[in-house]
Amino acid sequence: MSTYAIETQNLVRTFRARKSRQHPSGSPIVALDGVNLQIAPGELFGLLGPNGAGKTTLIKILVTLLLPTSGRAAVDGYDVGTQAQQVRERISMVSGGEHSGYGLLTVREQLWMFAQFYGVPTAEAHARIDRLLAIVGLYEERHRKVQELSTGMRQKMNLVRGLVSEPQILFLDEPTVGLDVEAGRDVRAYVKTWMGERTGRTILLTTHYMSEAEELCDRVAIIHKGKIIAADTPAGLKRAAQSGSYFVLSTERLDGGAEFLSGIPGVARVDASARDGHTEFHVTLADDGAIAGVVAALAQRGRRILQLQKVEPTLEEAFVALVGRRFEEADEARGP
Repeated sequence: MSTYAIETQNLVRTFRARKSRQHPSGSPIVALDGVNLQIAPGELFGLLGPNGAGKTTLIKILVTLLLPTSGRAAVDGYDVGTQAQQVRERISMVSGGEHSGYGLLTVREQLWMFAQFYGVPTAEAHARIDRLLAIVGLYEERHRKVQELSTGMRQKMNLVRGLVSEPQILFLDEPTVGLDVEAGRDVRAYVKTWMGERTGRTILLTTHYMSEAEELCDRVAIIHKGKIIAADTPAGLKRAAQSGSYFVLSTERLDGGAEFLSGIPGVARVDASARDGHTEFHVTLADDGAIAGVVAALAQRGRRILQLQKVEPTLEEAFVALVGRRFEEADEARGP
């Protein structure tokens, strides 16, 4: 298992459930169900899945916080169960919304403290900290107490904390959750920069944001109910999930819905919505040629087409095709 930065073989993790309304028998809960995963050195690999799919459990096993029930996992060639210390020396982890450390310390003091946990000499630690703070735009805040930082500043500090030990493999668990647009963009920008600074650096990223996975990841795996159900490049996942063609049309305002388009040969699905004085149609077709029938039907209703655009499938649509529901729907279906 030494040729991969991260590898799992038939990984299983179960938890004993307390008796409850959801689990009246108290039978074991299967969080991971035979997960097989191979991530090469130098990859920025994404893991997508709704709450309860197994993402965080998988990461906790890979960073040696949990042991697998069965199967095997290795990081940089070291077994997470029998060689945990060697794994820990090579990794770091950053989670979204975490509050590690002490609020009374300054930013620089807190980061120095974490550098000491990894045995980084003080002078070298200070140099790394100052360089990283400057890169993420926090250098001017280095003497502020952590408790005074905004959510975005704190998450940038957490990213620096994860990088100050210069890990070979970095685990990012929802790193931009709860951040505003600008802070999230800054975090993503430096993640890409960090990957390019040294050959062989590897990231395993979990995220709820499809656009983030599409922007950052070389490959993406979709995990659902503890199983990896697909793994490919974002473009590959979208191609595999595509069935037919997808068009967006804008016309002069048309009341009465879009049912009249549903009976046209080749139309698989159509949705209509009113937008600023016009009507927008989202149409899924069996093939490109079916668009002619849609255009003709609108012309018969006396509606001029203002815009017609063929749209490529998104990663969100690939997720829906593979899982059967959108992220938010899968989260809601799981319940509290």
